[in-house]
Amino acid sequence: MKCPNCSSKDIGKIGSHQFYCWGCFIELTVNGDKMSVYQVEEDGTLSSLDDLFFGDEVMQDYPQMHLT
Repeated sequence: MKCPNCSSKDIGKIGSHQFYCWGCFIELTVNGDKMSVYQVEEDGTLSSLDDLFFGDEVMQDYPQMHLT
């Protein structure tokens, strides 16, 4: 699996549908066909980066992240 943001393969699983990229420090959540991308803030909160990606295009480029 590669990060859709930085293409790093250094991805860790942090939950049943949650992943963390150690290359660019973002969190990825996959639910069905939808992937959400978040920046982890200094205080631990998450800020959505979904507006930087084009919905279905990201999932089509990274079908290996689809979990069923």
